[in-house]
Amino acid sequence: MSKASSSTLDIPAVGSVPRHVAVIMDGNGRWAKKRFLPRVAGHKRGVEAVREAVRSCAKAGVEYLTLFAFSSENWRRPADEVSFLMQLFVRALEQEVARLHDNGIRLRIVGDLSAFEPRLTRLIVEAEKLTAGNGGLTLTIAANYGGRWDILQAVNRLCAADPSKAGRYTEQDLAPWLAMSYAPEPDLFIRTGGEQRVSNFLLWHLAYTELYFTDTLWPDFGEAELSRAIEFYRTRERRFGRTSEQLAVRADAEIAPRRIASDAAGR
Repeated sequence: MSKASSSTLDIPAVGSVPRHVAVIMDGNGRWAKKRFLPRVAGHKRGVEAVREAVRSCAKAGVEYLTLFAFSSENWRRPADEVSFLMQLFVRALEQEVARLHDNGIRLRIVGDLSAFEPRLTRLIVEAEKLTAGNGGLTLTIAANYGGRWDILQAVNRLCAADPSKAGRYTEQDLAPWLAMSYAPEPDLFIRTGGEQRVSNFLLWHLAYTELYFTDTLWPDFGEAELSRAIEFYRTRERRFGRTSEQLAVRADAEIAPRRIASDAAGR
């Protein structure tokens, strides 16, 4: 399956470790409230949890990690909290990018960046340029991102690029214009904090993603929690529209050649 392929058209390879993990990092404010701290303290602690998630995913063999940091609807929050989040984003880029680069991690930022101040936009461009050649984990931060925005901007860009085909576009035509066309669709979606919804995140991409919800608040989400999420993923029967019987036949067909080869080697 190519990076921009669609799980509704192709059957992706399935491994014991999800190739792409997407996370809604929920619960920073409640984590702080439980400790009688201001909400911003939860956001600060959430940055530490991001570091842990990056390290744990790389260790587990995950190739792509996408984190929902700020949605297009989060502008509705109190102005002082939004301002703090923007400042936190700036500081995180200033302090973390060199470390990511040293560890071979590629950083991508997706979303409508036009709403950000010039300093933040400049840091994003510089970070992506610095880490563009890295071959390790690809870390994507979704900032001022919304799933509906993504689909609409992709449609608009496609129509502008190829207006003669209007009314006859296919999934393959649209896929390259989506914000995350460089990555395979997520295998595993994780939402922390107890809520059970996707909140306008990667609406196109989650068509056949396994959904994992945990009550653990994001600042407390560490390697052990990630391991539990991956174990859940391993229990899932990923059929992509097929029946269990078809999967069993396919598995037998894949095992038989290996068994014959093993028997031959043992003679």
